[in-house]
Amino acid sequence: MYSGKRTLLIFILLGICLIVFFVLDVFTGSVSIAPAKVISLLLKPLDNANEISVILHRFRIPKALTAIIAGSALSVSGLQMQTIFRNPLAGPYVLGISSGASLGVAILVLTATGFGLLPGNTVPGNWAVAIAAWVGAALVLLVIMMVSIRIRDIMTILILGILFGSITSAIVSILQYFSSEATLKTFVVWTLGSLGNVDNSQLLVLGVCTAIGILFTVFSVKSLDALLIGEDYARSLGINILTTRILVFSGTSILAGTVTAFCGPVGFLGIIVPHIARLIFRTARHIVLLPASILIGSSLLISADIIAQLPGTDLVLPINSVTALLGIPVVIWIVLKNKTIHMA
Repeated sequence: MYSGKRTLLIFILLGICLIVFFVLDVFTGSVSIAPAKVISLLLKPLDNANEISVILHRFRIPKALTAIIAGSALSVSGLQMQTIFRNPLAGPYVLGISSGASLGVAILVLTATGFGLLPGNTVPGNWAVAIAAWVGAALVLLVIMMVSIRIRDIMTILILGILFGSITSAIVSILQYFSSEATLKTFVVWTLGSLGNVDNSQLLVLGVCTAIGILFTVFSVKSLDALLIGEDYARSLGINILTTRILVFSGTSILAGTVTAFCGPVGFLGIIVPHIARLIFRTARHIVLLPASILIGSSLLISADIIAQLPGTDLVLPINSVTALLGIPVVIWIVLKNKTIHMA
């Protein structure tokens, strides 16, 4: 009973923290807006004639919502990867999904412009970049699916996923080497990550895809609990390992691939959040860790966005740099805690 009350209390506190961070993120920016003005405009529809109303409804609120959705997606995908590979350093991009998305964007931005498929100074729009990233991530997923059908050892799949990611990264490096300065700058800016380039229509797609990916995880909760002990134990319970892998890999690809498509590569969040959730709730049950990861991941990414704004200045840091600064100390702690990370 005590454990149940403690869990409920922690969830309530996490929910309050998320609301507080959301409000702070909406208030924070290069343009100073009085809290009373923000509250009054939040309760009204968009007024295109009012500059502050446009800033709130078209920039700050979508950016804060993007942080919540992206933080949830990356955290849930990281939780799945750490469970299915039984590796504390596994994250949402271990299957090469991020590298595949980067390859798709690199081909669009670097190759299409460099070979004249796009006009010389044309910068691909947000939708074009997102679709290119999706296609790249989907191709890597297809390869991983084909491998998972033929190979039973999950650690072999992990190693192959890392190798696929390295191959695509090598191809991206070659494309960068031969690209022009302007197109290279466009691609590098994308790799730094951003939460502020998602408009309302893209936000809807991001939210729907994240909901679908999380739904895949909900269907896999019991299987993931069993896989913590081992695949042999899961089979003894009648769990279809191949079906579980397909659900988990598909869910992770949808979650991580969609976030990468719209926000660029956002690192470390998927690795650290599941560990924080386990530490706070003192459980390995996914029915608890799933919503916990959603709340913690959302709060962390939205707080990272607040830090990236450098309140009081006109400067904005790349979101990927901020998440790295927050995540690296946690990763070091994970390594020291586990002493040796075994791959098998």
